[in-house]
Amino acid sequence: MKILINMKIFKLVIIALVMVSCGSDDGPGYQEPYDPSDDDPVVETLTDEEIMDLTQETTFKYFWDYAESNSGAAKERYHPNDPTNSQNVVTTGGSGFGLMAILVGIERGYITRAEGVSRLSQMLNFFEGADRFHGAWSHWIDGGTGGIIPFSDQDNGGDLVETAFLAQGLICVKEYFKDGSTEEAELAAQADLLWKGVEWDWYTQGQNALFWHWSPSNNFAINLELKGYNETLIAFVLGAASPDYSIPVEAYHQGWADNGNIVSSASQYNTPLILDHAGTGTGPLFWAHYSYLGLDPRNLSDQYANYWDLNVNHTNINYLYCVDNPNSYVDYGEDCWGLTASYTRNSDGSVGYTAHDPENDTGVISPTAAISSIPYTPEKSLAAMHYFYSKNEILLGNAGFYDAFSPQYNDWVTERYLAIDQGPEIIMIENYRSQLLWNLFMQNEDVQNGLDALGFTY
Repeated sequence: MKILINMKIFKLVIIALVMVSCGSDDGPGYQEPYDPSDDDPVVETLTDEEIMDLTQETTFKYFWDYAESNSGAAKERYHPNDPTNSQNVVTTGGSGFGLMAILVGIERGYITRAEGVSRLSQMLNFFEGADRFHGAWSHWIDGGTGGIIPFSDQDNGGDLVETAFLAQGLICVKEYFKDGSTEEAELAAQADLLWKGVEWDWYTQGQNALFWHWSPSNNFAINLELKGYNETLIAFVLGAASPDYSIPVEAYHQGWADNGNIVSSASQYNTPLILDHAGTGTGPLFWAHYSYLGLDPRNLSDQYANYWDLNVNHTNINYLYCVDNPNSYVDYGEDCWGLTASYTRNSDGSVGYTAHDPENDTGVISPTAAISSIPYTPEKSLAAMHYFYSKNEILLGNAGFYDAFSPQYNDWVTERYLAIDQGPEIIMIENYRSQLLWNLFMQNEDVQNGLDALGFTY
């Protein structure tokens, strides 16, 4: 693999002070003392194209260089200072993002098409042999065996939302390779069969609803219904799109949309929410990312919302909150913003995890929040990317920008990565630049049938 990173080097020229005069007069040879304010140092910066190139190329390494060794799939996390941490834990949803990232890698020339096909075949073979629960994969999978790693005591079975994120990537793989060589067409067919094996209707419990989890030992004990607005829209689209295991349309309207009660008249910072964000105000920014890595929101509407306006407004509220900075956190502002789920700094200085948003702000910025929002707020997101790069000595690691940092706490940085945060960065930058993943996903006939069934225009 060829990784070409153009890293600009900052230069500061210190001008020597020369005094030739032997008196206090300003005669021949006299030079005024150097005043730094008169000659500010020139700092070379990256262009917008260069910062996007840098971010995509370094972030790609998470899914290529640091993938789980046996499966080729995405690890749940990668800690450069502790690389054995969770080294065999494969994330289902993050691997869906990884499938899409590899397509970007092929398009951008980070890897060859043949290298991409080889890795994707390895990943699909792994998921084909991994434990499934009425077609759905678990949240975490053992990369060595394909067996389930329980996410919690009762979560030891299928995770429909993680499965939806994986299926989103499988559909993009199918569309990318379906007209290719014999080997590529076989890969496309395998991807198609894998996502079509998900029994979406099983996860309705015979109701007009979708439920997140099913366990062979605990059944539907967790009983967590998918209700909007959050990150789960993609599960309803794919559930409606499934040719063999489709969900009833009423599961979307009565479940997800709560019989229309999902519509909100509330505003924040004079910006309409449009939909009720699961009762939390605005919610973390990953809600504007995960379902829309393949699902194109630009012209997406149903009877409840225009989803482009929804996501633009969500992002702008998050941005305006950071600019307003009601907690007076250091550096929050027009180029330092972005609150979403990520690692965080606990009050005692240790590393934790939380879903940051305006209602849960710990003074921690997650680079993925602003970066992955680039289709919605390009100028604001690029300004943030340049700010992050200005701190590259502490914030830019070997697989992209680290997951979280805080200027408030003396530039505290967690030198860690999460698949579900790195993936949206490379994918959404690509959607902004070329619409690659949006175009692939939206051209799929099953997806179109699902959107039509739910009453979407697109």
